[in-house]
Amino acid sequence: MIDPVQAEYRLRDVFSAKAVQKGGVVRRSRHWVAEEVGTERFCEEVRRRGFHLLECGPQYVVVCSNAPIRLIV
Repeated sequence: MIDPVQAEYRLRDVFSAKAVQKGGVVRRSRHWVAEEVGTERFCEEVRRRGFHLLECGPQYVVVCSNAPIRLIV
């Protein structure tokens, strides 16, 4: 069971990274998200911030920008 207080601390850590402040990307394993924060809660936070969330294999990649995304290849 996920501790809601710990989950908030974990989210704060993820979204206080320098990459977030600079409009870069952060990544976390899907397993880590599910175990430490909860997938639904993580998605809500990404959506609240207006960011984009990509799933690639066992990873989530958060694009810390609300600019449109274009997949090249």
